[in-house]
Amino acid sequence: MERMFLKDVESHESDTHYGRLIRKMREAGSPVPQIWHLFAFKPRMTEALSVFTQEVMRGPSPLSPGLRELIAAYTSRGNECLF
Repeated sequence: MERMFLKDVESHESDTHYGRLIRKMREAGSPVPQIWHLFAFKPRMTEALSVFTQEVMRGPSPLSPGLRELIAAYTSRGNECLF
């Protein structure tokens, strides 16, 4: 995965939930979803986005969570976004 354009955001150390997830992914040698860096950098400002995303992807719906993930992956691929 390419490095972020915002190097200060990507290199920011955080003890938030997303900061801990980033460290675990790095330790495992796995690529880190770039949006996690933003969530770790500005947790108060991105909390609403995180809650919204979880509700859309996991909240009550006629579509199963798996189908919603598949739609998101298909859309991301169409937008040439690594998912």
